[in-house]
Amino acid sequence: MTLLGQFSLWAALLLGIYVMAIAFVPGWRNRPDTPAIVERGTYAIALAIWVASICLWKAIFNHDFNVEYVASYTSRNLPTYYLFAAFWAGQKGSLLFWAVVLATFSAIAQGVTSRRYKDLLPAVGGVTSFVVVFFLAVMLFSGANPFERLTFVPPDGNGLNPQLQNPGMVIHPPMLYLGYISITIPFAFALAALMTRRLDVGWIVAIRRWTLLSWLFLSIGITIGMWWAYVELGWGGYWAWDPVENASLLPWLTMSAFLHSVMIQEKRGMLKRWNLGLVIGSFLLSIFGTFITRSGVIASVHSFAQSNVGYFFVGFLLIAGAASFALLYLRWPELEPDGQLDSLVSREAAFLFNNLILVGIAFSVLWGTLFPIISEAVRNTKITVGPPFFNRVNVPLGLALLALTGIGPLIAWRQASVANLRRQFTLPVASGLLVAVVLVAFGMRDVYATMAIALAGFVAGTITQEFVRGVRARQRMHGEGVVTGFYRLVARNRRRYGGYLVHTAMITYFVAFAGNAFSVSREATLRVGETVEIKSPFGPTYPLTHLGVSQYDALNRRVSAATLQVARNGKQTGVITSEKRQHVDSFGRPTFQPSTEVGIQSDLREDLYVVFAGSVDGTERSTFRITINPLVWWVWAGGVFLVIGGLVTMWPSGWSPATAPIPSRPAARPPVEVAV
Repeated sequence: MTLLGQFSLWAALLLGIYVMAIAFVPGWRNRPDTPAIVERGTYAIALAIWVASICLWKAIFNHDFNVEYVASYTSRNLPTYYLFAAFWAGQKGSLLFWAVVLATFSAIAQGVTSRRYKDLLPAVGGVTSFVVVFFLAVMLFSGANPFERLTFVPPDGNGLNPQLQNPGMVIHPPMLYLGYISITIPFAFALAALMTRRLDVGWIVAIRRWTLLSWLFLSIGITIGMWWAYVELGWGGYWAWDPVENASLLPWLTMSAFLHSVMIQEKRGMLKRWNLGLVIGSFLLSIFGTFITRSGVIASVHSFAQSNVGYFFVGFLLIAGAASFALLYLRWPELEPDGQLDSLVSREAAFLFNNLILVGIAFSVLWGTLFPIISEAVRNTKITVGPPFFNRVNVPLGLALLALTGIGPLIAWRQASVANLRRQFTLPVASGLLVAVVLVAFGMRDVYATMAIALAGFVAGTITQEFVRGVRARQRMHGEGVVTGFYRLVARNRRRYGGYLVHTAMITYFVAFAGNAFSVSREATLRVGETVEIKSPFGPTYPLTHLGVSQYDALNRRVSAATLQVARNGKQTGVITSEKRQHVDSFGRPTFQPSTEVGIQSDLREDLYVVFAGSVDGTERSTFRITINPLVWWVWAGGVFLVIGGLVTMWPSGWSPATAPIPSRPAARPPVEVAV
């Protein structure tokens, strides 16, 4: 099977080079059969890489420890679902995962794209094949071949790193990879539009769902990664401005900017150059994120060991970036805007400011992430940039972005009148001010947290107003009930109202993030029966009583579990158990360093977060770190809202009972223009 896997990788590499030649060599790309050849070639590449992927999975599940990758990341006692996830647990396997997903997406793009854009598809196939060839070349020529064999067969493998033995391992990396990889399709269409000089909005329409899909996958991956860090690492938080965390955030920021600015191009024919630059930049940032993870040049709990793979990624970034922006420069005169910004008080201006802030945040995150590399290259000293820098720069920018989330939908296109502004802003501003007054009255004094929650109230007022006006308009025009009107309003305007649901997710995130300002923590060493108290910033006091430490074997680990009885204001609420785990191989020999499993008791208001730091001198006397984290539940709720909003926005439009024309009865035209 490993020989078949090797052969399949080489076959895919040769097929990719062939498709690139057909798509780009002048003598071949103008032939009438070129689109069909490129399409069949992308299908063949995908098939070959799928064969290689199945071969690797078969080696993993068969415990073929003669394969170096299998021996490094699996063991006989590893649970089955982690055997499946071991495919992307290491550098070599994750590169193959990149290649197989990208080849699959490329084949899907060739098959499902409307024939209206068939003149773009050969170039699209050439660009995606170029990226696939790069990943195949990295595997075959940089020592990252997942089918490399050992000179002997060990009796068992090393197993999976304990920090990776979490349900998040099955979901988080694939979601993040899917987000990274699917950016390649919009990038390929953007370059295809530049190469073919088809610079109207056609390429944007062709990639609309691909961009949303990429953004949605990135959003899900980042949120699940936050949850994984929170429940696994034991440091009490869900975001630490780690370099690999930052690398995943960067393309999300630029894709968010693109999803907003593309509406200006569709509506007014503006920002053509900007949108192409954002798509190209997003792709390069996705490759940069992969480079950060795999090169080992920056220390991170997420990154792989330092290897030669990083040099390949640097070279690819330079070549892809230079070629893409050179092509954009050559087409620059053909990308003149069809219109101009008429007023700073307009929806176009709000979207433009939104873009500038998103790109500004992305630049600050990129600078802070790269600074250790730059400082080491210039001064031979690696200076680490920590959370204070990122918070100091990005918190104010984030609050400005939150404010624009509420302002943009309220302002008219082209130029807003004073009467329009007064009518649109009265309710949202009042709701934001009311929230601020209530917070101050209840004693909140943290400026940034107060501003975040008050602005969330303002944005919530905007979203509520938009939905209420839309439903009322349908009631007047079609005589529908509230529930039916709401459903049909969203069904007929999925992109707009799905976007409002995404904005709801954003304000939920911001309110949850504001809770970080009120986190409290303490450490205590307790004998069995002793109690420690910690007071919540919301008022309740939690007495925690040490019940003892139990030891037992489970699956592939030895566990020492410390249990605390929890009460709130004198009333018992259950127990919390935190564990120290020593993973072992199938022969009972220890592997890796001991790991910690945190204990969490969660409700809508706050999390009680307990870490068992260890026993004293082998007794049941134990040290605990206890933290109260307010509003964490709402981070995960924001992720759910975001997925719902993204799916609503992406859902294909079509005739259905919900979207079918309904005879309207005479009614006065609503005073405010709304999409119904």
